[in-house]
Amino acid sequence: MQSTDLGNKESGKIWHRKPSPATRDGIIVNIIHNTSDYRPKVLRFLNVAFDGTGDCLIAGDHQGNIYVFDLCGNRFNLVQRTAQACTALAFNLRRKSEFLVALADYSIKCFDTVTKELVSWMRGHESSVFSISVHASGRYAITTSSDTAQLWDLDTFQRKRKLNIRQSVGIQKVFFLPLSNTILSCFKDNSIFAWECDTLFCKYQLPAPPESSSILYKVFAVTRDGRILAAGGKSNHLHLWCLEARQLFRIIQMPTKVRAVRHLEFLPDSFDAGSNQVLGVLSQDGIMRFINTQTCKLLFEIGSLDEGISSAVISPHGRYIASIVENGSLNIYSVQALTQEINKPPPPLVKVIEDLPKNKLSSSDLKMKVTSGRVQQPAKSRESKIQTRILKQDVTGNFESKKNELPDGLNKKRLQILLKGYGEYPTKYRMFIWRSLLQLPENHTAFSSLTDKGTHVAFLNLQKKYPIKSRKLLRVLQRTLSALAHWSVIFSDTPYLPLLAFPFVKLFQNNQLICFEVIATLIMNWCQHWFEYFPNPPINILSMIENVLAFHDKELLQHFIDHDITSQLYAWPLLETVFSEVLTREEWLKLFDNIFSNHPSFLLMTVVAYNICSRVPLLNCNLKDDFEFFFHHRNNLDINVVIRQVYHLMETTPTAIHPDSMLHVFVALTKGQYPVFNQYPKFIVDYQTQERERIRNDELDYLRERQTVEDMQAEVDQQRVEDEAWYQKQELLRKAEETRREMLLQEEEKMIQQRQRLAAAKRELKIKEMHLQDAVRRRFLKLQQDQREMELRRLDDEIGRKNLTQNQEAVAKEMRADADAYRRKVDLEEHMFHQLIEAGEMQSQKTQKVMEENLAKAEQACLNTDWQIQSLHKQKCDDLQRNECYQEVAKLLRENRRKEIELLHAMVEEEAKKWKEAEGKEFDLRSAKKASALSDASRKWFLKQEINAAVEHADNLCHKEKSRFHNEQEDSSCLPRTSQLNDTSEMDPSAQISLNRRAVEWDTSGPNLIEKVRNLRQRLTAQARHRCQTPHLLAT
Repeated sequence: MQSTDLGNKESGKIWHRKPSPATRDGIIVNIIHNTSDYRPKVLRFLNVAFDGTGDCLIAGDHQGNIYVFDLCGNRFNLVQRTAQACTALAFNLRRKSEFLVALADYSIKCFDTVTKELVSWMRGHESSVFSISVHASGRYAITTSSDTAQLWDLDTFQRKRKLNIRQSVGIQKVFFLPLSNTILSCFKDNSIFAWECDTLFCKYQLPAPPESSSILYKVFAVTRDGRILAAGGKSNHLHLWCLEARQLFRIIQMPTKVRAVRHLEFLPDSFDAGSNQVLGVLSQDGIMRFINTQTCKLLFEIGSLDEGISSAVISPHGRYIASIVENGSLNIYSVQALTQEINKPPPPLVKVIEDLPKNKLSSSDLKMKVTSGRVQQPAKSRESKIQTRILKQDVTGNFESKKNELPDGLNKKRLQILLKGYGEYPTKYRMFIWRSLLQLPENHTAFSSLTDKGTHVAFLNLQKKYPIKSRKLLRVLQRTLSALAHWSVIFSDTPYLPLLAFPFVKLFQNNQLICFEVIATLIMNWCQHWFEYFPNPPINILSMIENVLAFHDKELLQHFIDHDITSQLYAWPLLETVFSEVLTREEWLKLFDNIFSNHPSFLLMTVVAYNICSRVPLLNCNLKDDFEFFFHHRNNLDINVVIRQVYHLMETTPTAIHPDSMLHVFVALTKGQYPVFNQYPKFIVDYQTQERERIRNDELDYLRERQTVEDMQAEVDQQRVEDEAWYQKQELLRKAEETRREMLLQEEEKMIQQRQRLAAAKRELKIKEMHLQDAVRRRFLKLQQDQREMELRRLDDEIGRKNLTQNQEAVAKEMRADADAYRRKVDLEEHMFHQLIEAGEMQSQKTQKVMEENLAKAEQACLNTDWQIQSLHKQKCDDLQRNECYQEVAKLLRENRRKEIELLHAMVEEEAKKWKEAEGKEFDLRSAKKASALSDASRKWFLKQEINAAVEHADNLCHKEKSRFHNEQEDSSCLPRTSQLNDTSEMDPSAQISLNRRAVEWDTSGPNLIEKVRNLRQRLTAQARHRCQTPHLLAT
């Protein structure tokens, strides 16, 4: 093992003699960095990263010194001093001389290893960056810290997106999947998400691992094909996830010595097509063990307990392993030396029968005997020698293998075997495989020069002929066709070029360079001899197809001939559209997987196979329109059957008519500049170009003349329009002046009307103010009047009570005096005299009550009359309300009268009852006192005369009051009065006997009834007065 000390040197050799790594440890060289200061110390390496080729690596120490190690050139160089420790490195950018370094101040810098200058400085993280993942194209990079992950555009060094998460979750790692546009984000809660790089759309999320083997993921690794994800943590278990199926398919248990996994990385192999099977597992003891994930066997290990490994990186091609030891040194291992025992070839199965001299060696003289089975090649044949002699066939085999080698480590033969097995390439890697099969040079400068010429005149009106809904797709198609037209003149006159290019433009619309080169490669190889009969279809190519069809299906060809169907109808539509009209997207992609993987004659054979597989519907067609419809629309046809038929035709077609004898093999586009394409009749194209140019010039002359005439006509029209506008303007000015005059007059009239309205409003306000003052004054007077009336009623009540008391006392005295006077005479006279006095008092009280009622009605009539006088000064709008109020008062008065009549009727009925009862008692008294009636006749006659006189006097008073009240109240009617006293004069002498008894009974019930009537009248009067005052106040 060689050891190299960098010391203070800025450049030098990595090793001084050819390294010969031992099989035991496989170390090529051990690199240390000791300073030669007064106190020497070891500068520890912290991070290391390989470039895209795998032959150079970059390493940084804790003081910020960054070295580049060229393992092929055996040189190291100090490219940068950052003066601070680096936390992450990335060396696989698109510009090969640039690298990214994450520093301790949370910034990311980009340096150039050649110029040693700072290219860019990126900031945005708030914690230490521990991971940098670069896209396969080298254009994008993802930097990850514990709290965020950021996506950077390395062309502009601008941040595109930022992933923010909760602090409670935390990020473990965010990285690109190899050779894809998928971003994988792994968090500390074991959640794993897959995102689309361009749109950042979440494609899927992996489910949670089973609880029986649940571990917290810390480290991750992905195979080169992006199908398998390995995850580990603080456990000796490893989880293998299938990203296509999105499920955990294997759990690997490491030896018991492994308690935690610190790093995982797959070991690439050139012969496994990216499906890496060897996984490197760095555990807590500093030993990195490499296991086979299929057999779960330990293959080899690096590191030891004394010199444990802290981190390790494997080169992209799998030849070297760079590890940083815990003491700070850097070890570089040879994978070939570590796997030498594993990859020992088996014994040779080819036995040399005879060894001829070298000068007589030929393929016909070689004789070999295969004992059993096929010749098996070891997994890695590098540095191993087969114990046989070198034969000529080996040289040819090496030439064939080199011929089949493709860029990016692919092999055409292997791809063909894979294609025949699965029928198509994986969707995820189809574009990558196509680019490798077609060997696209990606001439950015040449393509830019073509696109800089702008849109070709032949495709300026492309949208009119081919209306495409997507504006982006139309622009890409127009730009691609223009680039093809600028590349070769023939393509500006090719009518079917948009049909030929459209499926590729739609497929590669996000990468126009690849789209152009794919179409150009297709034209150069699969469209050979198409333009020899331009502008006619390629008769020679169609003849080849017709010859092959005639050999394999004469009946179908004869059917075409019988119905006058030529190859321009059953073959040319398929070729000019490259089957895009008759196949779906998936079928078309599957077909071109096979076309691009085979000889250019495969496309012509596909046309023949399509016709043969469709022979049943074609034999049933008899009209030309049916044939045209069939070859321009999709049909119910299995593309797998067509592809198998194509391979059958490729193998069974005779060489004389086989298209591959007339078409040359695949030729890729040249790097730097695109080849000249002149496989067309130049004189025809030149003539058409000249004619087109002449027509264009004539058209331009015509357009110029027409433009001149149009300009003159426009000037005349403009002058006429200006004149008309001037006249119209003058007319408008005149009309405007008249309108303004009318407006001024109208404004003056409006001002006068407004002044009048203002004066009227002032008058109305003054009147309203006067009305309000009058209403307030009247309300005040009404209030005073009510108070006085209440005081008067209170005084009347007191006087009435006093008079009643005095009358009662006088009556009692008179009764006692009469009783004493008549007690000595006759009890009957005393009783009659007492009844006479009581009847007089009762009649006087009734007369007084009637007078009081008439006085109240007179006062009410006066009030109504005052209200009517006041209402005459109100506006007409208040008349209806006051009338309604008056009607309501009148209704109340009528109701009051009705109730009085009912009361009187009740009293009359009561009187009739009492009369009947008195008559019965009088009949008994008459029979008992018949003898004493004659003696008392004279006195009774005298009493009867006095009573009649008193009744007539009361009736006269009542009649006068009623007639006066009737004259004042027109709408009221007089209440009929029935007095039992009027009938006194008409009584016969026998009826006068019961007068005393009736008077006694009236003495007990009469005063109570009169008191009730009085109270009822007072309440009705107060209510009527209150209802009439309320609308009056509202109206004021």
